[in-house]
Amino acid sequence: MSNLGNRAISRRIVLGGIGGAAGALLVPATGARSTISETRHLIELRREIHRHPEVSGQEVRTSALVAEQLRAAGLDVTTGVGGHGVVGVLTGGRPGRTVAYRADMDAVPPDEQIEGGSEAAHVCGHDLHTTIGVGVALTLARRRDGLAGTLVFVFQPGEESLAGAGAMLDDGVFDRVRPEEIHALHCGPFPVGTFATTAGFGLPGQDHGAVTLTGPDAAAAATALAAAITALGTVGRPATSGDLEHLVAELLRPGTALSRFVFMQAQPTGAGVRFSYRCWPQDRHAEVREAVRRLALSYGAAAVTFPADPFPAMVTPQREGRALHRYLRRTVGETRTLPTYAAIPYSGEDFALFLNRMPGTFTYLGVRRPGSDIKTSYPHFGAFDPDERAIGHGVRVMSSWLTHRTHP
Repeated sequence: MSNLGNRAISRRIVLGGIGGAAGALLVPATGARSTISETRHLIELRREIHRHPEVSGQEVRTSALVAEQLRAAGLDVTTGVGGHGVVGVLTGGRPGRTVAYRADMDAVPPDEQIEGGSEAAHVCGHDLHTTIGVGVALTLARRRDGLAGTLVFVFQPGEESLAGAGAMLDDGVFDRVRPEEIHALHCGPFPVGTFATTAGFGLPGQDHGAVTLTGPDAAAAATALAAAITALGTVGRPATSGDLEHLVAELLRPGTALSRFVFMQAQPTGAGVRFSYRCWPQDRHAEVREAVRRLALSYGAAAVTFPADPFPAMVTPQREGRALHRYLRRTVGETRTLPTYAAIPYSGEDFALFLNRMPGTFTYLGVRRPGSDIKTSYPHFGAFDPDERAIGHGVRVMSSWLTHRTHP
């Protein structure tokens, strides 16, 4: 999940090698190995990935570890897709539909962490996402003979930089095996073992731009204009744990202030202003751009520039999102299935590019320990420390859901 972090605009390296503990992680034996042993294996896998965080474009060790696990389970594996992306194809023993599952692998660089440290770290939960994706692949590989259809496991690099999904698509990730739909999980600040669905919602896209000012007072005008542009925002960044609790409560209620918002950040840059914003719904970009342009011209701007198009919002289609919500209510229960009614204003997801190609779902997996501060389960905070029991919940539910979706 990309995050504007503590910066207004910038888009987003740790080198990792293969060896040491990585080579010792073998896929659990099929058949007699117990569920407890398999769970321990996945927890150790997560911890191995966590110990060696690799930021966008540098996922060398992580991708090699994933490929090793998938090959040992008998999947058809392709590496180097869109950089360090890994794709594993599992063909079932019976005819059925082709469905994809995506897990992101990269860690968060220091400048993207909130109250974080000076080193890259897995504070967005991608180590859990990768582990769950591997766990689902291993689980379903053991059931291959009874599995209908084909599953395509997409382990994506570069999510934090919003570059990985596009790179994999440009590299023809689905040219050989074309899925009909794609699904993903993301850690969220909900009680461990709960699932928050996003039918009709998701995460906003991102737009940015620059204003050029001229004249002897350009620097002073830029400072004033940056403040005026920032004031176009309707929501601010949460500053306290209480603010985060309020945010999560609003996500779970219809008709709150998050139903329609602009989150704006701007900063002066000498004789100019750089700005970046997210809005909801996504069709508001033209409206926000025009408001910025009018403001800039009122300050005597010589030029206002935007990219050709904003980065798109990620929106879970209503049909698939509602189908998953109903499925979860039947299988994990109503109390553990939470509908969301809004988008988080501060984060985006390049999973949007996959959902623009095909339908699918994006669901939050609760990772909050009982009694813990919400910052321990809110992605990008330095205190992020998810409950590892979430791995088992994610593997069981996604294995079941994907099996359900591959049936003809």
